[in-house]
Amino acid sequence: MNISSNRRTARLAAVAVVSAGALLTTAALALPASAQPQSSHHTLFVRQIAFGADLHHKYQANGKGAWHTETLTQPDDISTLDGRLYVGFQNATGPQGEPSADGNLDSTIVEFTLYGKEVRQWDVPGHADGVTADPLTGKVIVTVNEDANSSLFTISAASGHLTHYAYNKPLPHKGGTDAISIYHGQILISASAPGTTGTAPKGAPAVYVVSLNPWTKIATVRALFNDNSTAKAVNGPHAGTNVTLALTDPDSNEVVPHASPKFGGDFMLDSQGDRELIFDQPHSWGGGASLSVLAITRSVDDTSWATSHFGALYITDATADTVDQVTGWFPIGTAYSSVTPCDENGAPATCPGPGFPANYLATVNLTTGALTKVALSGAALQPKGQIFIRF
Repeated sequence: MNISSNRRTARLAAVAVVSAGALLTTAALALPASAQPQSSHHTLFVRQIAFGADLHHKYQANGKGAWHTETLTQPDDISTLDGRLYVGFQNATGPQGEPSADGNLDSTIVEFTLYGKEVRQWDVPGHADGVTADPLTGKVIVTVNEDANSSLFTISAASGHLTHYAYNKPLPHKGGTDAISIYHGQILISASAPGTTGTAPKGAPAVYVVSLNPWTKIATVRALFNDNSTAKAVNGPHAGTNVTLALTDPDSNEVVPHASPKFGGDFMLDSQGDRELIFDQPHSWGGGASLSVLAITRSVDDTSWATSHFGALYITDATADTVDQVTGWFPIGTAYSSVTPCDENGAPATCPGPGFPANYLATVNLTTGALTKVALSGAALQPKGQIFIRF
């Protein structure tokens, strides 16, 4: 769900258009290099519940020869189904499906209890990015390879059966696929890393609507909206007027719960490197402009909303190779994001660094785009994927 800062920088240099977020003034968005985000007044407690060092999978180096065993690393996306957690461990595979340094070609999807006990696991070829459960079908959907050579898998939670799907055509945005949302019965997938395999067209899809044919094992794609679609600016100097998007990094996506004070019921796309959140209203699909764009003060990865005062954020930490449970008192409707300064367009090659701290957890102001660091106690946390589960 992230792209190396070197490649981000190179892609940014090639972009000849200005995004809606870039139209905001530096004073309104940028943090001074010496500044640190202020903490919210509610302290949450972090407990590590699962450790990659305790989990293992078997692999053949470059798919050949003797079998080897290694620990699981780089947990990324996380989802829940029927009281279980599903987490994708990328195991150092490359974003186009390249082997890791030891020749491993597979990511591992692990099913856990809510207390972090391993139940089952599945290896999938490639770099697992999106992991989302579909409660209507009882299946977990996994996308692999966020930059190119992408495809997807489904896992039946009942039988454990793994099924591979190929896309029906070369993806027109010339990149890969990433996060997944199940929205009004439809599968929505982020069209990540546009232009990886060639120049992406100006109207390249930002999000795909995907339908799966279980007989042919084909995943058919069509665009929901594009990288250059028109959206109404929520904040900044053009607030309340329509702007043309220029998305370079569609990444995570979520469905906004109705408990949210704004955008409840919308589909949200995070254009990570661009520091923008794009909201789509389902009642407008098929007729007229439906998008709104919120510029935020730093890039973020996953976002989730508290739907109860009492519950937990379940968060992956790819630095510590852990799955963490974050508990405390949650204001209902609050949006929590994994802030990722090193994934911004233009982040330095060596990161974290001055002005670009390590990942941290923050609340999001859905009116101003401000991010406020959350006060934490317990284990250290550098958040990545996250979900909220109410108790």
